[in-house]
Amino acid sequence: MRSSIDTLGFVGGGQMAEAMIRGIVASGLTTAEKIMVAEPSVFRRDALLNQYGVVCTSEAEMLCHSCKVLVLAIKPQLAATVLAEYRPFLTSEHLVISIMAGVTLHTLAGWLGDTIRLIRVMPNTPALVLAGATAFSPNHHVTDQDRKTASALFSAVGSCVEVPESQLDAVTGLSGSGPGYVFTFIEAMIDGGVLAGLPRPVAEQLVLQTVYGSAKLALETGDHPAVLKGKVTSPGGTTIAGIQVLEDGALRGVVMGAIEAATERSRELGA
Repeated sequence: MRSSIDTLGFVGGGQMAEAMIRGIVASGLTTAEKIMVAEPSVFRRDALLNQYGVVCTSEAEMLCHSCKVLVLAIKPQLAATVLAEYRPFLTSEHLVISIMAGVTLHTLAGWLGDTIRLIRVMPNTPALVLAGATAFSPNHHVTDQDRKTASALFSAVGSCVEVPESQLDAVTGLSGSGPGYVFTFIEAMIDGGVLAGLPRPVAEQLVLQTVYGSAKLALETGDHPAVLKGKVTSPGGTTIAGIQVLEDGALRGVVMGAIEAATERSRELGA
């Protein structure tokens, strides 16, 4: 797997590109010298060069000639204009991976050509701390090796699964938007701790570690959340008293509704 990623290019050098560079280099998939970033901002180019030792350019032709795997890490509203510069230099040897939200494989093919190997990816912001949840969808030109390449790249910044493109809106509503739901819940728990009499810094520390520890416990044990909940819920105890309030407030239904609403909004934006 490590030898499959020889040269890697990024179109755009923003936060998500930087997170990927950090994870990819740390994982040993490739070296910094084999990563090139095309970025118009001199400030960003200098920052990436100084921090990671990657090669930087402002030229589309140089990036395409130097790298066979390209990651599109630009804002969707700029994509049509930016990618018009790249289309003349793309060949059947290139694999193009897009992390642009809402931009379909069909739209990408229209911009870059319908023979290009394309993979559409939906990451989320915890990738910035190498703990992302990512899903990807390939077009019909993509090979098994391309799939392995995409999986390796995004596993370097968290976990990664392949899904049909028809499911990417649901991925957006769940894991793409999910950090926003979790942060809202975290904020509510902190306020609850303050309401119960804790100093805010103490409440913040306890809540953040509790959420982190709970997720880590579920990941490492593989137990179903209902099983783990049962282990901390004793008859007539404090936990079941709190859970009853959550159930009375229809927490499950509210969360499910939020994911459904975000999924539908993703469909609207994609259309």
